[in-house]
Amino acid sequence: MKRIAMLLAFMTLCGILSAQSDTVVESTGLTIMGVLRGMLGMLVIIGIAWLISSNRKAVKWSMVAKGLGLQLVLALCILHIPFIQTVFEYVGRAFVKVLSFTEAGTEFLFSSMDTGVIESPLVNFAITILPTIIFFSALTSVLFYFGIIQKVVSILAKGMTKLMGLSGAESLAVAGNIFVGQTESPLMIKAYLDKMNRSEIMLVMAAGMATLAGGVLAVYIKVLGGGDPVQEILYAKHLLAASLMAAPGVVVVSKIIVPQTEPIEQNAEVGRERIGKNALDAISNGTTEGIRLAVNVAGMLLVFIAFIAMFNFICMKVGAWTGLNEIIANSTNGNYTELSLQFMLGYLFAPLVWLIGVAGPDIDLVGRVIGEKLIMTEFIGYVSLGDLKASGAFMHQKSIIMATYALSGFANVASIGIQLGGIGSLAPGKRVLLSQLGFRALVAGALASLLSATIIGMILG
Repeated sequence: MKRIAMLLAFMTLCGILSAQSDTVVESTGLTIMGVLRGMLGMLVIIGIAWLISSNRKAVKWSMVAKGLGLQLVLALCILHIPFIQTVFEYVGRAFVKVLSFTEAGTEFLFSSMDTGVIESPLVNFAITILPTIIFFSALTSVLFYFGIIQKVVSILAKGMTKLMGLSGAESLAVAGNIFVGQTESPLMIKAYLDKMNRSEIMLVMAAGMATLAGGVLAVYIKVLGGGDPVQEILYAKHLLAASLMAAPGVVVVSKIIVPQTEPIEQNAEVGRERIGKNALDAISNGTTEGIRLAVNVAGMLLVFIAFIAMFNFICMKVGAWTGLNEIIANSTNGNYTELSLQFMLGYLFAPLVWLIGVAGPDIDLVGRVIGEKLIMTEFIGYVSLGDLKASGAFMHQKSIIMATYALSGFANVASIGIQLGGIGSLAPGKRVLLSQLGFRALVAGALASLLSATIIGMILG
């Protein structure tokens, strides 16, 4: 009971017990308090990375300053420079338009033979979201076949190599992860993996944890947009920005945790693996991979949500027997009605979420979705964020935007196993090293996403 009393005191201190509002408070822009909170959050994140560093004396603080500066410049440009805003909104509109093409195939497969339209009971997650994964997987494969992604990745990689002093191979991996997944990006540097040192392998793994692939990014646009084209364009812009900002952010965090102390090779060529013999073959391969991913996502969601329901049932019973349910319901203004996994995750991560600048009344909600991302998957986190947003649970628009950035990336426990299998199959000689760096890469990926969220929150005010 003493711990419960301390928790309630913390909730009161952070403003969680304040009165709920029927309207979401809009962001106010740069403020002194917002800047101070943002700086505190950045110091906390950098401090965590430094505390778990394998060689604190070898950290290159000039590189850290460059990375943070690049993230800050990107955030300012995206939020305040009209031309850059227009570019991101244009790309966001393009994403939304491409998303609409998926509907043609979906309607053909699932429309009624009598009415020619999808009957309302079938308009659900599986019908509206999963086909998007399949289509974007095929589209990405085609772009790979024609070398478009490789050219963009090569340009970005050269810039990162010159600006931040990275090796050519790890720059390619980081840039590639902006567009493709954590197992596909290493294919671009397959020829270099066996020769990479500990710090380089760490960055390859962490970059996969910190960024989003195009296919799932498209899904999250639909999840957060809720069917509203205006909202879809807004969140498309922020999700694209989150994946782009994560690149310098993960370099900063990764190079603090495992600093570069060995000579590096700054030249590297983009590999063109698994793209198909021709365009049709590329579409076929991409579709097959997309189907596998969609089935995996569906199965993962089914199992995780079922386990959450089972765990929450047990918690609810424990809460009823101990009287905790009533205490929780009376102390959280309706955000939680009983002891549950969501409640525990929300307040476990609440202190960290407050430190990075999330508004007091929303820290448990943002803490909850971050916790769901880390112990389950970012998919669960984004689905929860979409549900909370749709239900009007948040009091501040800034909190929703910051959560969008904080959830960006594949930093969850399952990704450690995915990378051990994926990267390990490409570089069998690095499997022991991959297993040693797995947890550190997860932490680096999560901290990089939080760093992006902190900087965006600081500018939003």
